[in-house]
Amino acid sequence: MTVGIVGGGVIGLAVAFELLERGERDVTVYDPDPTRGAGLVAAGMLAPTAEAVFGEEALQALMLESMRRWPGFAARLRERTGRPIGYRTEGTLLVALTADDQAEIDRLVGYYRRAGTPIEPLTGRQLREREPLLSPRVRGGAFAPGDHQADPRLLLSALRGLPLRFTSQKVDELSTLRDDVIIVANGVGSAPLTGLPVRPVKGQLLRLRGAEPLVRHVIRGVAAGRHVYLVPRADGELVVGATEEERGADTTVTAGGVLDLLRPAADLLPGVAELALAETLAGLRPGTPDNAPVLGPLPGGPPGARTLVATGHYRHGVLLAPVTAAVIADLVVDGATSVDIDAFGARRFT
Repeated sequence: MTVGIVGGGVIGLAVAFELLERGERDVTVYDPDPTRGAGLVAAGMLAPTAEAVFGEEALQALMLESMRRWPGFAARLRERTGRPIGYRTEGTLLVALTADDQAEIDRLVGYYRRAGTPIEPLTGRQLREREPLLSPRVRGGAFAPGDHQADPRLLLSALRGLPLRFTSQKVDELSTLRDDVIIVANGVGSAPLTGLPVRPVKGQLLRLRGAEPLVRHVIRGVAAGRHVYLVPRADGELVVGATEEERGADTTVTAGGVLDLLRPAADLLPGVAELALAETLAGLRPGTPDNAPVLGPLPGGPPGARTLVATGHYRHGVLLAPVTAAVIADLVVDGATSVDIDAFGARRFT
């Protein structure tokens, strides 16, 4: 059996890794520039709690399932490649600057509790005990112990080193491929190949650098109504993100986007102002009308091949990589999966 994967980003390469783990050796990745997609811009938050949204219960269940798989996924990838991927488990702090910001976080904490995810409310003093460099103006927040992080750039580097066949062929028509199984996993590029309503959602992100980390935890903050996240790396890098903009395929970094990130970041963590601005960049998240991924068979795929899709992961591509890889590998090898993906099929759009 030959398997062709269209897309060499986090999702496509995670699927390839899972297929290798299950003994499939004839796997080709089609991508003119692998590892250069949305994952290169992502911060790598693994946040099934703090990323949960009202009305998206099926998606949150999938996120929690993937989070349960992340430790094993990270360990297997490290064992196979010998490379680190920056998987860290300190947890995430939700931080509010003003009384209105605190009220917003309180509402979220209530929702997380009703959803059954672990969350611990904290006062401003308790937050500063955990992270002393937080602003003394911080009102309060919460601790989400189940929300972790990975470094997407290290993850992509490890996945790129797998024994796969890479080809720089740009796939414009699935009918040009001759593989027995075709997996479409190229994010926003999947729309013209599949007809699925996957659209680009622009996100601007900053990488700051200091001699040592300012914080240990991932910080998800609200400062005067402005949302921001701060993701620390062990080498002193601090990732600050990210905007959400409906601008089509535009990847311009704007002064307004940088300001919208730096202002709340410095309000919550004043030491941010002393860091070097190492990199500014923008990427395109693959969004769908219901913010959920598309997983499983593609109706009306090219004749002579089984065609599967793994796209539309929006803000959750890194988090959902392990469960997506397992589901697609199940379908390739066994023809069925034990993971409930009824809510994520392509037929809901076709």
